[in-house]
Amino acid sequence: MIEPHAPAPPGAPPPWSVQDPARLPVRPGFGRFLVLAGVFVCAACGLVYELELVALASYLIGDSVTQASVVLSVMVFAMGIGSLAAKRLRPRAAAGFGAVETALALVGGCSAMALYAVFAWTGDWGGAWANGSRYLLVAFSLTIGLLIGAEVPLLMELIQRIRRQDPGGAVADLFAADYVGALVGGLAFPFLLLPLFGQLTGALLTGTVNAVAGGALVLGLFRGDLTRRARWVLLVANLVVLGLLASAAVLVDDFERAARHAVYGTDVRVALQTDVQEVVLTGGTHGRPLHLFLDGRLRVSGRDEDRYHEALVHPAMNGPHTRVLILGGGDGLAAREVLRYPGVRSVDIVELDAGVVRLARRDPALSALNGHAYDDPRVHVMTSDAFQWLRSAPSTYDVVISDLPDPGITASTKLYSQEFYGLAHRVLAPDGRLVVHAGPVASRPRVFWTVDRTIRAAGLRTAPYRVGGRDSGFAAGPDRTAGGTSKAPRDWGFILASASRTGVRLSLAPHGPRLHTLTRAALTADARAAHRTRVTAGLAPSTLVHPRYAD
Repeated sequence: MIEPHAPAPPGAPPPWSVQDPARLPVRPGFGRFLVLAGVFVCAACGLVYELELVALASYLIGDSVTQASVVLSVMVFAMGIGSLAAKRLRPRAAAGFGAVETALALVGGCSAMALYAVFAWTGDWGGAWANGSRYLLVAFSLTIGLLIGAEVPLLMELIQRIRRQDPGGAVADLFAADYVGALVGGLAFPFLLLPLFGQLTGALLTGTVNAVAGGALVLGLFRGDLTRRARWVLLVANLVVLGLLASAAVLVDDFERAARHAVYGTDVRVALQTDVQEVVLTGGTHGRPLHLFLDGRLRVSGRDEDRYHEALVHPAMNGPHTRVLILGGGDGLAAREVLRYPGVRSVDIVELDAGVVRLARRDPALSALNGHAYDDPRVHVMTSDAFQWLRSAPSTYDVVISDLPDPGITASTKLYSQEFYGLAHRVLAPDGRLVVHAGPVASRPRVFWTVDRTIRAAGLRTAPYRVGGRDSGFAAGPDRTAGGTSKAPRDWGFILASASRTGVRLSLAPHGPRLHTLTRAALTADARAAHRTRVTAGLAPSTLVHPRYAD
C-alpha cells in the first residue's frame, strides 16, 4: 500500500526547487538575466555553426537540399544525444557548461577551415558517400550537435540554482532566450558574417564570441561553484582556444590563398566574393587559356568555350533574330556570338550576378574573349533573377537563349521547371525560338530528357542535340579527384524549341557568320547521337513543387 505524501510545511520550498542556491557576486535577478543573455549568445553561435556547415557543404559538394538535410538531421539527432549525455554533468553544471562551450568554440570555429582544407588538398567531394571528406562533414555535424544539445540541461540547472522557479516557467524563459538568439544568429549569418567576413573568418569570429560568452558566464558568475584548480584549468583552456582562433584569423588569408592554389592551380588572377557567389578567374595571360569558376565549378574554359557557345547560339539564330533575350550569360560570350549577326537590333541580358557582368566588362582577358560585347550599344543588361524577370517581361523576342547552370543544381531547379518554360513561351514571338543548355547527355541522359519533356509540357516543340568533344584535360574544384584526374562531363546537351505550328528545324542560318567548330553536318550527327540516348520510361515534367532532376 502506497502511503500518501505528507503535506509540505508552510513556507517550505516546492519539490522542484534547488536546495543549494549558487553563491553569486551579483543580485539573483541580475544573475538570472546574465544567464539568459548567455543562452541568447550561445543559441546565436550554434545556429551560425549549422548554417555555416550547410553553406560550405553546398558550395563544395553541391545539391543544397541534400546537404542541408544531412547536416540538419544529423545535428538535431546529435542534440538529443547530447542532452541525454549532459544529465551526468548536472551535479557540476558550471564546470560542465564551461567545458562544453570551450570545446564548441574550438570545433565550431575551426570547422570551416578544416572542411575547406580537406576539399582543397584531397578533392573528390563528388564521389560516393564512402569517401573521407563527406565523413568529415558528418563528423563535424555530429560533434557540434552533441555540444549544442548538452547546453540546454546545464543552463537549466544553472538558472534553477539562481532562483527557485517551477520547471515550466524556467523552461519557458530558457527557450524564449534560445529561440530569439537563434533568430539573431540566423539573420546575422547571411546579412553580416558572410558578406563582411566570409565563411572562414565568420566561423572563427563566431567561435571567439562563443568562447568569451561561455567563459565569462562561468568564471564571472559561477566561479564560486568551481574549485581553484577547475577555475585555472577552464581559464587556461579558454585562453588556448582564443589564441588558436586568433592565430587562425591572422593566417586565414594565407590559408585561403594556398587552398585556392591547391584547388585552381597557381594561375589565379581574380578571386572575389560577390553578393551571389564566389568568382575565380585563372589564366588569360601569357598564352594560358582563361578559366572562369563560379562557386568552385568550371563554367568557362578558354580551351573549348567556342564549341559550347557556337552550339548554344547559332541553331537558334536560324530565322528572325531582330530582338534577342539571353537568360544568364553574364560572361558576355553568348552575346558575342549573337552580335555576329548584322540583323540583330537589341540584345537583352538578364543576369543575377552584377559582379560577373562587371568582371566581363573590365577584366582585359575576359572582355577580350567576349569580344567587348558590353561595349556594343545594342546590349542592355538587367540584374535580376531570370524567373522573376520573365513574369513581367516588357516585350516579346525572336530568340530566347537560356545560358544557365546545369539542371539538377538545387539553385537552378526552378529555371528548368515547366512554369519557367511557360513564362519563356509567353515572351516568344509567334515564330520565335528558345534554346536551352540542358546539361551533359552521355553522363546524365535522364536529366537531359527530363528537360526535353518539361519544355514540351509547356507547349513547345523540341529538337534535342548535343556537342561532343568537350575538353576534359583541365580539372579543378569539384571536377577534380584526389588523384588529379578530371570528372568533368564529356559533352554538352541543348534543346532547341519553338511554338511554331510547323515545328522546329535544327539547322544553321544559310548566310550566317563563319563558325570555328560547328557545321551543318556535325549538328545533324550530334542530334542523332543525342536521340540514341533517349529515355522515355517514367519521365514526367519538372515543376516548382515537384522537381525531377535527381539522377
